[in-house]
Amino acid sequence: MADDRPFLIFGAPRIEQAEIDEVSAVLASGWLGTGPRVAAFENAFARYKGRDGAHVAAVNSCTAALHLALLASGVGPGDEVITTPLTFCATVNAILHAGATPVLADVDPVTMNIDPAAVATAITPRTKAILPVHFAGRACDMTALAALVQHHGLMLIEDCAHAIETEYRGQRAGTFGDFGCFSFYVTKNVITGEGGMVLARDEKSIARIKMLALHGMSKDAWHRFGDAGYKHYFVVECGFKYNMTDIQAAIGLHQLARVEANWLRRQELWQQYQTAFATLPIGCPAEPEADTRHAYHLYTLLIDESRAGLSRDAFLDAMTACRIGVGVHYLSIPEHPYYQQRFGWRPEQWPNAMRIGRQTVSLPLSPKLEDADVRRIIDAVVRCVHG
Repeated sequence: MADDRPFLIFGAPRIEQAEIDEVSAVLASGWLGTGPRVAAFENAFARYKGRDGAHVAAVNSCTAALHLALLASGVGPGDEVITTPLTFCATVNAILHAGATPVLADVDPVTMNIDPAAVATAITPRTKAILPVHFAGRACDMTALAALVQHHGLMLIEDCAHAIETEYRGQRAGTFGDFGCFSFYVTKNVITGEGGMVLARDEKSIARIKMLALHGMSKDAWHRFGDAGYKHYFVVECGFKYNMTDIQAAIGLHQLARVEANWLRRQELWQQYQTAFATLPIGCPAEPEADTRHAYHLYTLLIDESRAGLSRDAFLDAMTACRIGVGVHYLSIPEHPYYQQRFGWRPEQWPNAMRIGRQTVSLPLSPKLEDADVRRIIDAVVRCVHG
């Protein structure tokens, strides 16, 4: 008998009336592009991260943030950038867009974050930067990575797409490196629909990033067309079209205002899952390490067919049949044909990432979920595993 219950969309965001009203106000204002709400969102995000507003730049995606951070780091052709094979393709693609060569270092099998020991063996005279990803919201070992950066004179660019609330030993993710790059995609912990942010150590880097994000022009649209009068612009570099709009920022302002309340709800859901699945023949995420703060962006199960009695893909199909949206975060980068053809990579070269990528399933973890939704998800997982 077909399940006729509503489909639970994976990663559906919690949108409240405040966001709707703010977007309506933007539409009524006539200022839809990059303007005062983008500036307000930048300042609010900087305050949340304990930084000055001059150290952040809002852009249209985390992919754009990574690309611009790499360029501002001086990364280019002939350089190598070390990153993780367990990430979304955007991390590697941004390195390629900068003209550099990505080098993969395997992940720790427990944390699923890049292994500093593997990074150390991957460093060559051509290495320019290390680009760690705080996977699922769990902080990377920033002590070890920072030591490698200092010893070898490298740039450090943090991919914080999953890690807005993440902390490591009392310090916020994105503030360890030369740059921190954040995502506000629709499934993230703070959403603007599409959007990203760059956090930098110095104002000069942010000024260049803002210029590169809007065609390489010396003045952005707000300053050119504002009520202070028309301002001439000059193109000083060949830039990109990476700017955030006020419509996006209008959503982000209220999302960011509720970030801590939403974090508490996701923490509650995480713990309910951990308790419910503890005795099942599947792999649950490790608990957060001491003196860290997990962002609880993803809740990932590992489905080992030899233990669970069904394959990961069979589990995905079974959950979908239960009308529950699930995700795969991620197939390892070397599984994808493009990178195999371009670099000759094979998944077996990074065995931890390969195994995780072939077994992982992400369950819904949105603060939008009601208690009844969570019970339904838990019941479905138990039924799928026990048949």
